[in-house]
Amino acid sequence: MNKAINQEEYVLRGENLGINFGGLKAVEDFNITIKKGELVGLIGPNGAGKTTAFNLLTGVYKPTFGDIYLNGEKVTKMSPHLRVTKGIARTFQNIRLFKKLSVLDNVKVAFNNSMKYSPLTATLRLPKFWQEEQEIDQKAKDILKVFNLNDVEEEYACNLPYGKQRKLEIARAIATNPQIILLDEPAAGMNPTETEELMSTIKLIKEKYQVTILLIEHDMKLVMGICERIVVLNYGRIIAFGNPQEIQSNKDVITAYLGGEVE
Repeated sequence: MNKAINQEEYVLRGENLGINFGGLKAVEDFNITIKKGELVGLIGPNGAGKTTAFNLLTGVYKPTFGDIYLNGEKVTKMSPHLRVTKGIARTFQNIRLFKKLSVLDNVKVAFNNSMKYSPLTATLRLPKFWQEEQEIDQKAKDILKVFNLNDVEEEYACNLPYGKQRKLEIARAIATNPQIILLDEPAAGMNPTETEELMSTIKLIKEKYQVTILLIEHDMKLVMGICERIVVLNYGRIIAFGNPQEIQSNKDVITAYLGGEVE
């Protein structure tokens, strides 16, 4: 890795990352740099190590090798919840919502780290508590409007259709005020109509919130349709990176997905 790299240019940087599970190298020599405002795709065949890479970047796993930088600050040993306060948020391959909370409350809980009133103020229900609660309530409602979920804000999250649950999870991530969001297979389980709507939503939040996005996705139409740059992982190692056109014609990528030699 170039030591003269301009750290301020990147929101997220992984340097020589690797992790071993027993004798298995799940990810090896993983280097990634993501500039502010980029929308980058991370793709690869099943079992390529994509979610493991996400778990390294977000702190779920601690790397065996390498370092991670968020806005130039080393966060390699930082816990996931501290990384959230620093500006990194994520969604999961399997939706993780508070299913028995309302749609509105699912978004409001994401503001927890930004609350300024003290435990005593909350216990005594002092004016500052109510003021902040009203402000958070309005902020959450504003986010739901962006995602067209304001009409179901009082519904339990578990009662939403699958596509709207996916959107709610992204809305909750936005509520943490992130500088970068990592989306783990956001279109998984969606029908074509829901996927088209998701593509529009991702483009919208990138522009409206000026947020950087890294996503894992198997839906190549979505990836090629919205990503500015794509990184391809296979057997835990990066085998290609470039713009969508370059990736579509890359022989190593075609071989990884289809198997065998490409003529």
